[in-house]
Amino acid sequence: MEVKLAKSYGFCFGVKRAIEIAEQHKNSATMGPLIHNKKEISRLKNDFNVDLYEDISDVKHNDTVIIRTHGITKNDLQTLKKHDAKVINATCPFVTTPQQIVKNMSKENYSIIIFGDEEHPEVKGVKSYGEDVFVVKDITELKNINPKFDKIATVAQTTKQKDHYSEIINALMIKYKEVRVFNTICDATFENQAAADELSKEVDIMIVIGGKNSSNTKQLFYICEKNTKTYHIEDEKELDKSWFDNKNSCGVTAGASTPDWIIQNVCKAIENI
Repeated sequence: MEVKLAKSYGFCFGVKRAIEIAEQHKNSATMGPLIHNKKEISRLKNDFNVDLYEDISDVKHNDTVIIRTHGITKNDLQTLKKHDAKVINATCPFVTTPQQIVKNMSKENYSIIIFGDEEHPEVKGVKSYGEDVFVVKDITELKNINPKFDKIATVAQTTKQKDHYSEIINALMIKYKEVRVFNTICDATFENQAAADELSKEVDIMIVIGGKNSSNTKQLFYICEKNTKTYHIEDEKELDKSWFDNKNSCGVTAGASTPDWIIQNVCKAIENI
């Protein structure tokens, strides 16, 4: 079985930075999962004693708390400070940017529209910095919003697809007189998506590696499945030999929270089939 890796895949800048921060702060804990990869979180726990707070109420006085890559809400950050916690901010800079945009645009009396998944921690955090904020997952949900102001500012979840964001922007520009557009989609995400799209057109089967709750990994899966048979797995244990019957080439890509050691294990397992 010939295995081909996408030209761009795996850990992004923000995730690499967060992992390094966690490794530098042994015996600490993260507020929510640091990244969307259970195995990497387990490695940090086993090797560096970096624990996990599931709820803000678990934080004790003077604890060292690492803010996850996706960020937390404004209120949760204030609560941590009230607890006198030592806060280490590992929020990805590309996530901090839309937080500040929403904060600033709200002060200028813009209604905010976020293109993203409302239940995603990144979007929850970004939304918390605004006043009149709406979250839409696609263009059809625009009909459900009722902005307070005539001026609209838009941001996008960092892992969304640019063409879908463009659809929403175009619809808003037709309806509203003033629309401020901020392109907050991460370049690394776009590069991974473009590379996955290219590779999936060349191979008989695609394997997408990443957490089942990882938004950017799901986006890679949706892109690849349009071109060829595609499977989303978290590690090599989920591979099924029958997937590769009568297949000659296999493409592999991985989400931004997937460590290299998992990717290499998967590639080796496929080569041995």
